[in-house]
Amino acid sequence: MERFEKDALYELLRIALDDERSPCSFSHKLIAESWDNLHTECAKQLVTGVVYRAICRLPHDLQPPHKIVLRWALEAETIKGQNKLLNAEAARLTELFAVQGCKTAVLKGPANALLYPDPYMRQVGDIDLWVDGGRDHVFAILKKLGYKIHEWDLNAPHHVHLDPEENGIPVEVHYRPSFGTWNPFASSRLLCFLEKEIRNVERSCEGFYVPSIKFALAMQLAHIHVHFIRDGVGLKQILDYCMLLKHSSEDDRCEIAKELSNFGLLKVCKALMWIMGYVFELDEHMMLCKPDEKLGRKMLSLIQKGGNFGIYATDSLNEFSRNFVVRFLKHRWRNLHVFWFAPVDVLMCELEYWKRFARSISVRIKLRRLSLWDLSHSKFVKKEAR
Repeated sequence: MERFEKDALYELLRIALDDERSPCSFSHKLIAESWDNLHTECAKQLVTGVVYRAICRLPHDLQPPHKIVLRWALEAETIKGQNKLLNAEAARLTELFAVQGCKTAVLKGPANALLYPDPYMRQVGDIDLWVDGGRDHVFAILKKLGYKIHEWDLNAPHHVHLDPEENGIPVEVHYRPSFGTWNPFASSRLLCFLEKEIRNVERSCEGFYVPSIKFALAMQLAHIHVHFIRDGVGLKQILDYCMLLKHSSEDDRCEIAKELSNFGLLKVCKALMWIMGYVFELDEHMMLCKPDEKLGRKMLSLIQKGGNFGIYATDSLNEFSRNFVVRFLKHRWRNLHVFWFAPVDVLMCELEYWKRFARSISVRIKLRRLSLWDLSHSKFVKKEAR
């Protein structure tokens, strides 16, 4: 993607998120090929619906060719329908657990969508539902409701997956509000804060509960941090965080800013705040800390290359068919790129990789597979797990 196409994408994102920004401020007159490239990038970053909102606001002479607009419109309408389904399912699950006397809250996803100028423009993922009571209590409730707890979820640190067979919507039930971070000491402090703050929930007009902005600022920064260190994040997650900052109060931001070092999130936050200023032109007084341009440019470069959760990193589309050693070396090389963002986290993440590698030896011998990638992405393994 060319530099001017990236700049055009960022301008469109700003127009989509800010109704006070004039669409006439869009300074690029793109040809059809550039619009196609931009559409591809939007799909890669999962921001198609957001950018379509900006396109609808553009003067007619700045809009894409009619055929491209129609394709974009169809995708945006699909995203709108998916958002409605997700909201309905979140409301259903909320009532289902309320009957069992359980307090719940929707983390990220549908809760974030409510912060956007159009709550149906955000591309959907799964439903992350926090259920109060702790691991054993949540497991007991799920079994009582007839849900199967899969073997691979028994040792999960914070959530279990529900079978999506009823309506095809993936759901994660969290008995802890967050995974935390890879640094065990910082993670412990973060989780103590989140466990306390998750008690402050509000019921949305869609019928499910959402946590406070203060909780979301800490929890979702940790979520970005963890995924950035391990595999990558995309513009979708960055957009979500921008909307959180725009809806936060000064008191919320000050309280989280004081804890960034304690939570082990300071360097990633500095990089993220630079992106907030560069991509979204967010005022510095709305940021959590002073931006770091060097770290920010490195993070943005990895976001552009990797796309959503890093799955579009160089050659990753052919990664399954590549040699295990090549894949292994590539991931170790990426760890070097992100090492100075959080040295302890990178080392702990690498240690976790080798622990999982060792625990899976017997399974890999049985299936004659060498790598963890083959185990987690093989259709055969998925079929066996069922």
